[in-house]
Amino acid sequence: MNLVIKTALAVFVASLGFGPVSSFAQDASCSCATAYQGPANPIGSIRSANGDVMVSQAAGYSPAKAGNALDFGSRVVVGAKGTASVLIGGCNLDVPANSSLDVSRFGNNICLKLVGFEQTAAIQPSGGGGGFGPPEAIFAGALLTTGVLAATQDDDNGVSR
Repeated sequence: MNLVIKTALAVFVASLGFGPVSSFAQDASCSCATAYQGPANPIGSIRSANGDVMVSQAAGYSPAKAGNALDFGSRVVVGAKGTASVLIGGCNLDVPANSSLDVSRFGNNICLKLVGFEQTAAIQPSGGGGGFGPPEAIFAGALLTTGVLAATQDDDNGVSR
């Protein structure tokens, strides 16, 4: 295979590893959607939080309590022994045990996505534990592909004969 084609293919495969993570993980299915009314800050709040409930804040996660402000990017995580209720726009949602609620903007709407316990991500401590997820796997595959292409390159150079 021509060196130019191999290089182009390797660059393409490697670029997939640098693509936006949201294109792999974003799902627009909302549990409740309400119209975005403009730059009101905050856009909603926690009405009640009982038991094991955490809310994302600027500095990470902290225990949730009634009245905590919610904005785009907020996440409410409820553990095995907890429940919560949130009010954002026209959406009043209960967040059951072993689930989480993500607040995002989808077009001109506020999207509240309730994720059940089978899909809820665990809260990682600050600076902790890095995992090996899809973006890392894609990048590792791109590096492997580049290495294989480089090792099997045959540019018909007479020096190696």
